[in-house]
Amino acid sequence: MNNQIELNDHKEQPVISIRKTTSMANLQQELGHAFMAVTQYLAEVGETPTGSVFACYYNMDMEHLDVEMGIPVSKPLAGKGEVKPGSIPAGKQVSTVHKGPYTAMEGVYNALTAWMTSNGLIPTGVVYEFYLNSPMEVPESELLTRIVFLVK
Repeated sequence: MNNQIELNDHKEQPVISIRKTTSMANLQQELGHAFMAVTQYLAEVGETPTGSVFACYYNMDMEHLDVEMGIPVSKPLAGKGEVKPGSIPAGKQVSTVHKGPYTAMEGVYNALTAWMTSNGLIPTGVVYEFYLNSPMEVPESELLTRIVFLVK
C-alpha cells in the first residue's frame, strides 16, 4: 500500500443521513436507496452537499451491519421520514484514500490499523468511507474512497 496516512483533528460536521441495520449482501442496494433519498431531500429543501456521500460503519458484523449513509451539509437540517439530521463528531481522525475496487480495501484497513497501533492511537470502532467518485463515472480501477477511522 502506497497510501499516505494522515492524522487530523476535525470539527463537528453536520450531515443528513439514513441509518439502518443490514447485511453485507444487501449493502449496495441500501446505499443506493439512501443516497437517492438523501439527495432528493436536499433538493426539496434547496440545500447542496458540502462533501461526498459516505457510509459510516458502527460495527463490522457482516450479517447485521449498523450503517449510516448520508452526505455532509453546511448546517443542521430538520430531516423528513427516514432521512435524519446528524453529525460526524469532532475529534481526531486517521485517514487515507484508497484507489481501486471497493472489494480490495481490506489491505488498506489493515495498514490503517497497524499505523494506529504503532502510533499509540485507539480507534473508537466507528469507520467512515467517503466515496469521492462513482462506479457509474469511472472504471473500478479508478474508484477513490477516503477511509476515515475516528480515534481516541
